[in-house]
Amino acid sequence: MIICAGEIEQFDFALPIGIGMTDVAINLTRLCLSQKPTFLLFVGTAGSFGEKKIFDIIESKTAANIENSFFTGGSYTPIDNLVSTAEDVSRETIVNSSNYITTDQSLSKAYLSKNIHLENMEYYAVLKVAKSFDIPAAGVFIVTNYCDENAHEEFIKNHKEAMIRLTEYIKESKK
Repeated sequence: MIICAGEIEQFDFALPIGIGMTDVAINLTRLCLSQKPTFLLFVGTAGSFGEKKIFDIIESKTAANIENSFFTGGSYTPIDNLVSTAEDVSRETIVNSSNYITTDQSLSKAYLSKNIHLENMEYYAVLKVAKSFDIPAAGVFIVTNYCDENAHEEFIKNHKEAMIRLTEYIKESKK
C-alpha cells in the first residue's frame, strides 16, 4: 500500500493519511486495524540538512524523532527515538521527523553527524505504527528545500516540480 501525507502532497496512486506525526499515527493505526496492509510505502517531500541536493530522490527505511533543542542542550528524551525496518541501519539515510520545520542552518552539522540527512514531518510516525503492527515499510522522498531560513520559500518554489518528478519515479519503479 502506498501512502502519503495529503493536502498539497497527494498522489493519484497513494492514500493520504495526514500531516504531522499525530494525524499520521491516528489515521494509519485506524487503517492498519481495518485492513492490515502487507507493506507500507510512504512517499513525500523532504528538506535536506545539506548533503542531499534539491530534487534528489532518496529511499529509506529508518527515521528518527529528534527535536532541534536536543542539539543545543535544551532537552532530552527517555524514549528510543530511532526506528528502522532495515537490516543494516549503518547504510541508511535517516529521515528526521518533527512537527516543526528546521530553519536554523547551524543545526545541520549536528544532524549530519548522526547520519540524519533529511527532514519529513510524518515518516517517524509511519515507521512506528508499521513496526507496532509488524508491517514492513519504507519511504521514498524528494528533496524540495534545504533546512535553513529560506526553507518555506524553497519548498513552495520547488514543490510542483518535485511532485512531478516523484510521481514519475514511483510509476517507473512499479514497472
